[in-house]
Amino acid sequence: MAVIVVLVLFLAYALLSRRLDRSSLTGPMVFTIAGIAIASFFIWTGTTVGSLEQDIESPAVQFLLEITLVIILFSDAVLIDFRAVRKEAFLPGRLLGIGLPLTIVAGTVGVMVIVPGIGFWPAAVIAIILAPTDAALGQAVISNEEVPGLVRQGLGVESGLNDGIAVPFLAIAVAGAAQEMQTGAEIAVVFLEEIGLAVAIGLGVGWLGGKIVSLAYEKQWMTRGWRQVSVVLLALLCFALADPIGGSGFIAAFVGGLTFGAQIRRSYPDICNFSESVAHVFTMLAFLVFGAFILTPALGLVNWQIVLYAILSLTVIRMVPVALALIGTGLGLRTQLYIGWFGPRGLASLVFMGTVVVGADAGGAAAIIAVGATTVGLSVLLHGLTAWPLSARYASWYATSMEGDGTEEMVESQEVEHMPVSKFQGRLRQPT
Repeated sequence: MAVIVVLVLFLAYALLSRRLDRSSLTGPMVFTIAGIAIASFFIWTGTTVGSLEQDIESPAVQFLLEITLVIILFSDAVLIDFRAVRKEAFLPGRLLGIGLPLTIVAGTVGVMVIVPGIGFWPAAVIAIILAPTDAALGQAVISNEEVPGLVRQGLGVESGLNDGIAVPFLAIAVAGAAQEMQTGAEIAVVFLEEIGLAVAIGLGVGWLGGKIVSLAYEKQWMTRGWRQVSVVLLALLCFALADPIGGSGFIAAFVGGLTFGAQIRRSYPDICNFSESVAHVFTMLAFLVFGAFILTPALGLVNWQIVLYAILSLTVIRMVPVALALIGTGLGLRTQLYIGWFGPRGLASLVFMGTVVVGADAGGAAAIIAVGATTVGLSVLLHGLTAWPLSARYASWYATSMEGDGTEEMVESQEVEHMPVSKFQGRLRQPT
């Protein structure tokens, strides 16, 4: 019965997807609420949904979350043209190079001050899992073409890269929380095992994959459809090779996508069409699982300190580092507030909670997940509801400002070439 309900829900969402795309009712909101409703029905009928750690450790939940992020990391990396981004790294460079580390530091301090009984390493884990942003939770922020291209590009590239960048820091923090390292030498071992192996595998799979896919298609051995399917297969291959030998499958997928994309992106600009479709469906399913098996059980652990931290994580802990990162850029206060507010937390945070934190037996796992689930749940609601109205208001301010005297020199009006286009809930796409 539950399977039928889920299938009907997906079909209904597909039928109304165009209308929903321009509303405040986002896909993550729909499926998270549906997940909560399903879990609540089970509880009402006397069927328990299990404890928080039992549910999130379920092999099915683990598998879904892992492969979803792996496909997204690989696909996003394939579509990022670093040659173009390097020329236009003004905004994303500051958000990733300054804003992201400051957000992690502020988040770590905030957890230790607000949530009682949380040590340094668990606090760092919480801060890192909540640092990456997810454009899927606020589609209009990037898809509204009235918003300056510079701002949309900065938020889009940040969302596409920060989850991959956060993985090495998370590997160290989780190892610390699980008491697997105490010295600098042990930290170096974590880097070599988790990151070194993953980078080597990602480079190898990405390079070889690009060569053989190009050769097979040029020789007309491969169809266009299977050329697109190869992106999913290579993403999963990176993970499958790296994870069993102690490397980070997520880093391997990210590096593999970068390497593969550098060879094949310009020749085949539609290369990620299939993987984006798969990632979109899996992402919505992941939010359904989040509502049913992560957020609902976590609500029993929520207290006022966790709620306070979740609110601060979405506001001060994100917005102040962004403001500091943008000092000297000339961007207006409204632009800085817009960029700072629209740092929604989504799929990467879910995966980090489910497959990295619990899977590594990190200390305080239940508390870590409770804080993370509360923050993501609030983000799904608040960023979803505000994406369209606030993007419209910001676009209106920008248009009015551009009509004034001397506004031709507004920093926001700078033109960019590498523009993320919202094809599937804000995923990065390279323009053709």
